[in-house]
Amino acid sequence: MGYAKDQVDPRIVRTRRLLRDAFIELLQEMELEKISVNRLAERATLNRVTFYLHYRDMPDMLEKMADDMIEEITSIINAPKPLIQSSAADEVEWPILVELLEHIAENHKFYKVILATKRTTVFTERLLKLLTKMISERLERPEFDHDFAASGIHRDIAIWYGSSALIGTIVSWLRNDMPYTPVFLTKQLSLLRQYKQGKL
Repeated sequence: MGYAKDQVDPRIVRTRRLLRDAFIELLQEMELEKISVNRLAERATLNRVTFYLHYRDMPDMLEKMADDMIEEITSIINAPKPLIQSSAADEVEWPILVELLEHIAENHKFYKVILATKRTTVFTERLLKLLTKMISERLERPEFDHDFAASGIHRDIAIWYGSSALIGTIVSWLRNDMPYTPVFLTKQLSLLRQYKQGKL
């Protein structure tokens, strides 16, 4: 049976997940440079030929894993929201951030390894780009126009600062084994923003 163009064969999904999980395990044990295709395939209980059916080499695998990560996060934050929500995300100023943090918490093993180490910068760079876009869209909302006009802060500098601070906070949160819930962390970031603006 054929598959629709936008539908991926479940066998491909399963194989790539095996390779991804094996990669995360190995990255916890050794430096990235020491992870060979042979070692990865062996850990994933696959043969190296199977690896090359999916990826050209290790850098290609990292790029595609980063693509998958951003695609998954984007689909979560862009998913249609029901008219009536019982989620705790409704209680906070920026519910999309709660959804992002909840996703990271649910996949904390993956994110802790790829974000909280300096070995795989492609993931941090891609996430930083996504956070920059999220913050840029947020700061374009009308309620922020007056704040910026009154403060004299340049919007691009606020975006750079906000995205860098946010990814740094997420990494620290992961490194410290997520001592706070996504909702609490988002509320704290909102309070911090208000404090800096002299609203508290």
